[in-house]
Amino acid sequence: MSSPSPTGPKPPQRTSLVSLTAQSLRDSMESGHWQGHLPGERELCARLQVSRHTLRAALNELQRDGWLEVAERQRRRIKTTGTSQRTAHSRVIALLSSRPLLAMSPSSVVMVDELRDQLSRAGFSLEIHVSTACYSTKPAKALDLLVARSPAAVWLLFGSLEPMQNWFSQRQLPCLVVGSCASGITLPSFDADYRAGCRHAGAMMRRKGHRHIAFIRPESNFGGDVESERGLVEGLQGEGAPPLQVLLHNGTPEHLCTLLDKALRSSRPPTACIVARAVHVLTVMMFLMQRGKRIPQDIAIISRDDEAFLQHTIPPVTRYAANPTQFARSVSKAARKLAETGTLPPKAIRLMPQLVRGETL
Repeated sequence: MSSPSPTGPKPPQRTSLVSLTAQSLRDSMESGHWQGHLPGERELCARLQVSRHTLRAALNELQRDGWLEVAERQRRRIKTTGTSQRTAHSRVIALLSSRPLLAMSPSSVVMVDELRDQLSRAGFSLEIHVSTACYSTKPAKALDLLVARSPAAVWLLFGSLEPMQNWFSQRQLPCLVVGSCASGITLPSFDADYRAGCRHAGAMMRRKGHRHIAFIRPESNFGGDVESERGLVEGLQGEGAPPLQVLLHNGTPEHLCTLLDKALRSSRPPTACIVARAVHVLTVMMFLMQRGKRIPQDIAIISRDDEAFLQHTIPPVTRYAANPTQFARSVSKAARKLAETGTLPPKAIRLMPQLVRGETL
């Protein structure tokens, strides 16, 4: 039997998380994102969303390759000579969030992971910045410090409200709202078409004869929640249109249950509810069952959003689902275009969610 040719194709190698982390750091140093010294390990772990063990292995790899120089009890110094020259433009895409990756919803984690992969394939690195101060009612100081400390080609704003959007709009920094813009703010944005989905949900409820309908959503005025409410009103329009009752809760199960209890005791208790967050669907269903209500015989439930755990409820929840992979690819394409050209039309791009029929309507 002949021996294999030494010049034949080699089996493909899996790219490890250490290698991906090293490449992300290398891209940032090449682009001039960091100069002089790297930040400390804790900050790097938070930005890259990796463990300290993975980070240190990546840093050791960069040190061996001549990118870094380490002196005792000092930060890692970036060597001025490298294996490739620095580019004129940053290849860093920064994601700004109020919550760390582990605290995001499962679908958001899938989307961020796909987004990181798509950007890496195109030669960009994704940095995640978590800051509650940037999401306050007066975020200017925190945003000024963050942007000065961490320059990026594009900022992706996750779950942003009007004060943050207004700050980026006034400073004309390249950004993409991953979500919906507040009224009057014209920034490029990507989101599910909540208005169309809720319009469809309202029309279904009306056709099934529901006369008392509640929309359950958080108090914060996220653009998608406002658009959802408008869509529901549109779907319920017509002769003898049932009124829409909006229950604004603070996100805690206690407050949500208090509002539901009050609504059930009213002269017009709801016969159908549409819930704006998948996690709150569980609270609503368990509370109603605790009160002896049958779903959907006594009260119908629709979830505006989708998460994998809703597949395992009894009865299965009727809901609207957007594909997180498709969403991430669309965001990645827009972010790359914005980074390379510096401009995007200030328009809203909406992806239509699909109805997943369950047994709660």
